[in-house]
Amino acid sequence: MSIVMSEKLITKILSIGAALTTILIISGSVTDPVNTPKFVAIGVTGFAALGVLLYSGAQRFLKEHKLVLLMVTLFISSMILAFISSESPITQNLYGSYGRNNVLFTYLFLSSIFVSVLVLRSSTNFELLIKSLLFSGVINIIYCLWVIMFGDFVGWSNPYGNILGTLGNPNFIGSFLGIFFTSYLAFALSKSSSRIMKYSLVAVLPITAFEIYDSHAIQGRVVAVLGVGILGFLIIRSRFGNGATFAYLCLGFIAGLFALLGALQIGPLTNYIYKTSVSLRGQYWLAGWNTGESHPITGVGMDSFGDWYRRSRDIHALELPGVNTVVNAAHNVPLDMFAFGGWPLLLTYILIMGFAALASVRLIIRKKTYDPILAVLVTAWVGYQVQSIISINQIGLAVWGWLLSGALIAYERSTRSEAIEPIQRNSQTSKKLQNQALQPQLFLIALTGGVVGLLIALPPLTADAKWRSAQLARTVPALEASMEASYFNPQNSTMYLTNIQTLEQSNLFSLSHKYALEAVKWNPETFDLWKILYLVRDSTVEEKAVALENMKRLDPLNPDVTSMQ
Repeated sequence: MSIVMSEKLITKILSIGAALTTILIISGSVTDPVNTPKFVAIGVTGFAALGVLLYSGAQRFLKEHKLVLLMVTLFISSMILAFISSESPITQNLYGSYGRNNVLFTYLFLSSIFVSVLVLRSSTNFELLIKSLLFSGVINIIYCLWVIMFGDFVGWSNPYGNILGTLGNPNFIGSFLGIFFTSYLAFALSKSSSRIMKYSLVAVLPITAFEIYDSHAIQGRVVAVLGVGILGFLIIRSRFGNGATFAYLCLGFIAGLFALLGALQIGPLTNYIYKTSVSLRGQYWLAGWNTGESHPITGVGMDSFGDWYRRSRDIHALELPGVNTVVNAAHNVPLDMFAFGGWPLLLTYILIMGFAALASVRLIIRKKTYDPILAVLVTAWVGYQVQSIISINQIGLAVWGWLLSGALIAYERSTRSEAIEPIQRNSQTSKKLQNQALQPQLFLIALTGGVVGLLIALPPLTADAKWRSAQLARTVPALEASMEASYFNPQNSTMYLTNIQTLEQSNLFSLSHKYALEAVKWNPETFDLWKILYLVRDSTVEEKAVALENMKRLDPLNPDVTSMQ
C-alpha cells in the first residue's frame, strides 16, 4: 500500500541523509569544511522526507502524536518570534555565525526529520536507521585509524593535534564514537545478528575504545561508559532476576556518584574525568543563562549568543577562561535555546526531548526481554543528550539526536499491543496498479522536497566557496565580490573581519575603512566589528569615538576597553 511504500522511502531518505550528514566534509574549496556541507545535507534530507510524508497521506498517522506535533509547532513558532525580535542580522538568524550554523533553518530541518520519523512502524525500518548510524561510525573509525597510523589525508587545519573524524573536533568525534561503541555492541548482541558482526566485536570495540582515548575527549569516555552501563542494565534484567538488577542499579548509582564528584574535582576519579574545560564550561553556561534572562520571552535571536557573550559573562570569567577568550555557543544545548529564544524556545525543546524520554521509560518497562532496537535507540539517545548538555549542537551529532528522539516515540507507539496487527493488503488489481503508479510520484516528490531544501541550505556553502576563492586569488575585486551581499552570498562577521584585516595589511586603507563602516552597519551588535573600525587607519576621530562607545557597551566588564579614552 502507499503508506507502506512511503514509510520505506522516508526510512531510506532518513538513513542515507543522516549518514551523509555525519560523514560529509568538503576540503579545499571552502574555509569551513565541516558545518556548511552538513547544513546542506540536513536541508535536503529533512525536506525530502517531509515532502513524502505530506504527499503520501501518511500525515494521518501523525494524529497519534498530537501533543508532540503541538510542541514542534510551538518550538518553530518560538524560533520565528526570536527571529522577528532579534537585533542581529537576518542572515545570521537564518544561516548562523561562522562555524556553527545553529539557526532557524537548521532546527526547521531537524524538526522535519523528527516529524517524518514518527510515521515508522516496521521493525525493519527501525533497523535500517540503526544500520545507518553504525555505518557512519564504521566510516569514522576507519578514517580515524588511518589518521593515527599514517596521518590525515584531508587538507584542513588541525590546531588540536588529535583525531577529528568527519565532525571536525576531538570532542565531537569522541562523543560520536562513544555513541557508536554502545550502539554497535547492543546491536551485535542480538540473537538475529550475523556471526560476522558478533566476531567483529573483537576488533571493532578495542579500536573504537582506543580512538575515544586518543581523542582526549572526556565526554567521549563518559558517553561510552554510561551507554555500556544502560546496556548492562537491559541485559541483566532480561537474563536474571530482580535481585541482580537491583544490585546492579545500586552499583551504578555509586559509580555515577563517584563520576560526578570527579567532575567536581573530588575523589579518585578526578584525574580521569575533570579537565580545566569543565570550569570553563561553567562560565559559558552562566553567560548563556544571563543572556536568556536578559530577554526571557524572545531571546536574542538564533545563533546570536556570540554577540552577547561579552555582555553576559560573569566578572570571574575575566580570570578564567580570560578576558580575551570569547565563545559563540554556551556549550550546552538547552542553554543555547534559552539564549536564542528565551523561555518559550527552551521549554518547548525540553518538552520535545521529554516525549522521547517518556517513550524510553515506557519501552523499558514494557519490554522485559532483550530488544536490540530498544537497546540501541535508548543508549544512543542518552549518549546524545549527555553530549548536548556539556557541548555544542554540532550538526553531524544533532541529526542523530532529533532522529533518535522521533524514532523512540515511533517505536514505543508501534510496539503497543493495539498497534501490533498485520498490514491489510488490498487484493484488487486496480488498487495494485494505483499503488504501482504512485511509487515514481513519491520519488518525484522526494526529489522536489530535496531540491527545495537544497536551495534553502545552499547559500552558506556558496558564500564560503566564494570567500575561499577570494582568499586564494588575493585580489581586490575578488575580496570585494565576497562582501557583496546576495541570496547565495550571505555575510558573516568572520568574513568581514578577515577581509578588512587583509585590506588594511595590504595598505588599502580607504577600502578597509569603507568595509569596516559597512560591517558595523550590517551588525552593530558585534564587538569585533566595532574594534576593527576603531583600529583601521582611515577612521575619523568621530568614528573612533563611536566605535569605542559601542565597544564599552558590548564588553562592559573588560578593563582593557573601559579604561580606553
